[in-house]
Amino acid sequence: MKVSKNRVISLTYELRVDHSEGDVVESLSPDAPLTFLFGQGQLLPKFEENIDGLAIGEEFDFNLKDDEGYGPFSENSIVNVPIHAFEVDGKIDNELLQIGRQIPMQDSQGNRLNGIVTEINDETVKMDFNHPLAGKALFFKGKITEIREATEDEMHHGHAHTEHSCEGCDHCGGEGGHC
Repeated sequence: MKVSKNRVISLTYELRVDHSEGDVVESLSPDAPLTFLFGQGQLLPKFEENIDGLAIGEEFDFNLKDDEGYGPFSENSIVNVPIHAFEVDGKIDNELLQIGRQIPMQDSQGNRLNGIVTEINDETVKMDFNHPLAGKALFFKGKITEIREATEDEMHHGHAHTEHSCEGCDHCGGEGGHC
């Protein structure tokens, strides 16, 4: 069986920035692989393109340019947020507001995004809403560990059902375990 659309794929990988000898950003082992429903847009499109057609046990290694990964770094994604936006019960939450802290936010259209606090002054908080890997080339090296046909429920829900995949899932009742 080979990697193809609507199959559940499990794989391990090591992700490095810039090239094959770059700093390791993430490493997934056989006891905790990435398991996903292939072809549903859950992963970077170029990542899926590079593993399409591989079989169980096959290894992969490839680079993605920044525009194939998380996009270029954008100065427009660095924003000054009024400090009063961080008030809780009329007071600034100093435990929350710390340089380097990632804070979940919402834009004016209700979209969720994460920002990293880069600067704090009396009036504003400078936040960087770029993805942490924006502007970086990515190097993946890994192995396909499992391939199976997706179940009808998985196809209907649009994701693989694994031991922890349905925690907080609206489709599955959010009870954890197998859906």
